[in-house]
Amino acid sequence: MKVFSDRFRPVPDRSGVRALIAGSVGNFIEWYEFGVYGYFATVIAARFFTPAGGGAAEGLVRTYAAFALAFFFRPLGAALYGRLGDRVGRRPVLILVIALMTGATTLIGVLPTYATAGALAPWLLTFLRVVQGLSAGGEFGGAVSVLTEFAPPGRHGLYGAWQSFTVALGLLGGAGVAALLATVLDPVQLGDWGWRLPFLLALPMGLGALWLRLRLEETPSFRNGPVRVVPPAREVRAAIALGAGRVMGWAAAGYTFLVVLPSYLQSTLGASFRQALLATVLANAGFAVAVLPAGLLSDRVGRRPVMVTGAVLVVVLSVPLLNLLQDGGTSDAVMGVGVFGAGAVVGLMAGPGPAMLSELFPTSVRHTGLGLAYALSNAVFSGCAGLIITRSAERTGNADIPAYYAAAACAVSVLALTVGKRPVGQAGREDTDAGDRADVRDVVRRDRRGGGRAEPRR
Repeated sequence: MKVFSDRFRPVPDRSGVRALIAGSVGNFIEWYEFGVYGYFATVIAARFFTPAGGGAAEGLVRTYAAFALAFFFRPLGAALYGRLGDRVGRRPVLILVIALMTGATTLIGVLPTYATAGALAPWLLTFLRVVQGLSAGGEFGGAVSVLTEFAPPGRHGLYGAWQSFTVALGLLGGAGVAALLATVLDPVQLGDWGWRLPFLLALPMGLGALWLRLRLEETPSFRNGPVRVVPPAREVRAAIALGAGRVMGWAAAGYTFLVVLPSYLQSTLGASFRQALLATVLANAGFAVAVLPAGLLSDRVGRRPVMVTGAVLVVVLSVPLLNLLQDGGTSDAVMGVGVFGAGAVVGLMAGPGPAMLSELFPTSVRHTGLGLAYALSNAVFSGCAGLIITRSAERTGNADIPAYYAAAACAVSVLALTVGKRPVGQAGREDTDAGDRADVRDVVRRDRRGGGRAEPRR
């Protein structure tokens, strides 16, 4: 009866709200920075990766190579910090990774360029991207563990969706800052020093996030849960592989439509910097609008039906969307609706995704397991998105490459999502709802007289 009593143990509202904010704020900063790097990719390419006489296209490819390298260090960070988080707790790891992320992002804003430091400049930038990748690898697993382990029974989809929601907020924040600078500064000022400001802005944001996490309590599941038995390694590895397959479509489509789109529109379709940013803002707005409702819906119908719907829509609609953007006769309003809808479709996968990954693993390996599943998928299908799309479009001249890339990854995710898999060591019974069940009928109702007390539905 201990597992049952822990499952429906009341979670104080104040602790849950504090966990939502502290768990999400680091993710906001991480994706703000990654968004800024993507939005200013053409500027960074010119300042760090294009020596005198070098081609702009080659510089952009090198910029995305550094972008991808940071993602390939995410699995290492997920394994390192995840193991630490499963042993000593989520809180200390989240404090450490936000400090590293903030420091590395701020230093990018003061780096010397190629014109000043020569070949050392791109190496310094790449080193800081590696530090960011390591810290980001530990961030996701810890943040999602905090969000879902503090969540009331029957609300893990909604709480986990806040992680994805802050992705949208971070990308929108980065796009907003980039758009503001592009408006108030001329191209020369933007290239000379204006691009540094968004990275320097990470310092006050990171200090605020650090203060919030220092006040965060350890999660109830880790602190007071039942005895944590480590499941067999083969079961954990299988669950990591399955989880990576399930979110690869989310990773590929998300970065294609939410991050890579600005540089693609500029380099391939000849759009201006401001037009590209506007398209990105609309796509991320659609993503933000869809994420939380998708997470809430998954608490009622299950994670997989919602995610499969999003993945199938990407497969069907990716090519028509790109053709819409390429058509010179398409009105701005129709284009805006198209990119907004693309973001919303990605949100259908991103909303339930964190809870789905969390429910694959028990507390004893959750930080490591879900962090590695997410990091491995993102290392390949997010980090390489810009590099693959840019290089493939350059070599083939095919402007539909982004659509093919996103659709192919989502097709694999559909297959992975249709594969039934019981949680490792019955993870979903320990402190989360088994969201994969079609009949999620044990959604709880709040006792209005109990100050946030949760009781199972009779």
